[in-house]
Amino acid sequence: MDRPELGFLLSRLMREVMAREKPILDAAGLEMWDYAVLTALADSDAPTQAQLAAATGRDKTRLIGNLDRLEAEGMVVRQPDPADRRNRIVSLTPAGSRVLRRCREAIEAMEAELLADLDPADRAAFQRALTALVENDR
Repeated sequence: MDRPELGFLLSRLMREVMAREKPILDAAGLEMWDYAVLTALADSDAPTQAQLAAATGRDKTRLIGNLDRLEAEGMVVRQPDPADRRNRIVSLTPAGSRVLRRCREAIEAMEAELLADLDPADRAAFQRALTALVENDR
């Protein structure tokens, strides 16, 4: 092979992306997992905390701390499920939506800067390929 392995390349890229995202999330008062929770709730409520844990890849016992913090900051609400009061439906609040939108805008700008040295066609192809790989993994 005349290039480094895919895992090595992706690992280096991931570390760089996370290092550049950290100050954005810090400015919003979020941890990476908080951002993952807000992102997972952007399209719809989570019917149960267990399903939210599965959607984010976060251990459900550790997810509780993220939800407690996000709820205390007014970014999410947990309400009893009318069909099964043992479950809690987790929803994004308008404040959580605003924080998420600001983070996404800043991350989009950071990604544009990170990929600025790529030809626009290569950048688009790279983003399509990553998206396809992730979607095929589901």
